[in-house]
Amino acid sequence: MLNGKNILLGVCGSIASYKTAPLIRLLIEAGANVQVVMTKDATQFITPLTLSTLSKKPVLAEYYQPETGEWNNHVHLGLWADLMLIAPVTANTMAKMANGFCDNLLTAVYLSAKCPVYFAPAMDLDMWKHASTQSNLQKLLSYQNILIKPAYGQLASGLVGEGRMEEPAAIVGFLNETLGRMLLLSGKKCLVTAGPTYEAIDPVRFIGNHSSGKMGFKLAEALANLGGDVTLIAGPSSQETRHKNIKRIDVISAEEMLQECLTYFPDARICIMNAAVADFTPKVVANQKMKKQDQNLLIELKPTLDILQTLGAQKQHGQLLVGFALETNNGERYALDKLQRKNLDLIVLNTLADAGAGFKTDTNKVTMIDKNLQKTETGLKTKAEIAADICRKIIELLEK
Repeated sequence: MLNGKNILLGVCGSIASYKTAPLIRLLIEAGANVQVVMTKDATQFITPLTLSTLSKKPVLAEYYQPETGEWNNHVHLGLWADLMLIAPVTANTMAKMANGFCDNLLTAVYLSAKCPVYFAPAMDLDMWKHASTQSNLQKLLSYQNILIKPAYGQLASGLVGEGRMEEPAAIVGFLNETLGRMLLLSGKKCLVTAGPTYEAIDPVRFIGNHSSGKMGFKLAEALANLGGDVTLIAGPSSQETRHKNIKRIDVISAEEMLQECLTYFPDARICIMNAAVADFTPKVVANQKMKKQDQNLLIELKPTLDILQTLGAQKQHGQLLVGFALETNNGERYALDKLQRKNLDLIVLNTLADAGAGFKTDTNKVTMIDKNLQKTETGLKTKAEIAADICRKIIELLEK
C-alpha cells in the first residue's frame, strides 16, 4: 500500500524521536518517498543528518534554507504528500494542531496538507490523560485526522502506563491496513487491454494503427491505485508502468491478445477493453521479406475474431465489462449499438473529430454511456483524469 506513496514525516521534540530512524528505514523499504519535517526541539533529540541520510532527502526544519535563502514552501509540501505522518507528536504540537497555531514549518505544513494525516503521540501517562490533551485529541479526530494510539509500557519518566509512541513496525502495519480499507477496489481482479495490435504481412512488415496505449496504461494505473489487482495485456507500446499491483503481459497480434484475455477473463471482476484491436489480418503471412516489385501487390485479409464480443458472450453475473468506441461520425449511434450488441455494462465513446482527443495525445474527451443508457460527458481532460472518471463510474455501477 505504501509503494510509490509520498509521505511527509513530521518529527517533534520527544525522547521517542529515536524511533524515527527505524521508521524511515521501514517506509523506504516499503517503497515510499519520505520527506522529513522537524521542529527545532526535535533536532536536539536526533540529528537532521541521521534522518536525511536515511530518507535520502534534506531534512526541513525552517521556513527557508539558511545557506541559500531558498523557501521551503509549506503549501507545495502539503500538495506533494499522499499522506502525512507525525511521529512522535508531543502534547505541545497536538495543542497547536488542534487550535490552529502555526509558529513553525511543521504546523504550517500540517495546516496546508490536503492528504490524510496520521499522528502517533508520545508523552508521559499523566500528560496523555490530562483533560486538555484529551480535548485536543477529540478535536484532531473531528478534523478527520487518524490516531495511532500510544502503547502501554515503560516511559522515560520511569513510570509504567499508556503514552509510549507505537513501535515503527506497528505504525507501518497500521498505515498499510488503513490505506487498504480506503481503497475501494482492494482485492478485486481487473483485466485491461491497451495499445494497438500488429498483424504481420511478412517478417518485417505489419498492418497496425496509431494507438499509443496511453489511455489503457492510465486506466490500469488508476485501477491499481484504488487497490485493484490488475492484469494489463498490452499490444506493442512504448508506455511503461512500475506499479506493483499491475501484471503486464505483452502481445503483438489480435490472436495473441484474444488468447490472453480468455485466460484471465474468467477470474476478472472488472474488464476494460481499451486496446485498438485490428479488425482484419492477412490470410497468408509470408515467411520471407517480400521484395519490392513494379507490379501491384494484393494482400487478402480476413476478419479477426472480435475479442469484446467474445468476452461479452462469456460474461457471468457479477462481472463488469467496459468497451471503447473510437468513431469519426455518428459516434453515439454506433456506441449504443456496440453497448447492446456486445453485452457491455459501459461504453466509452471518443471521436477523432474532437481536438485534443484520440491517438497519441496526452488528453482526451469522452462520453460514457452505461447499460441503463445514462450518459456522462467528461469534457477535455488529461488521460489520467479521464481514467479516474471512468473508475468512478465503474465503482458507481458496482454499487448498484
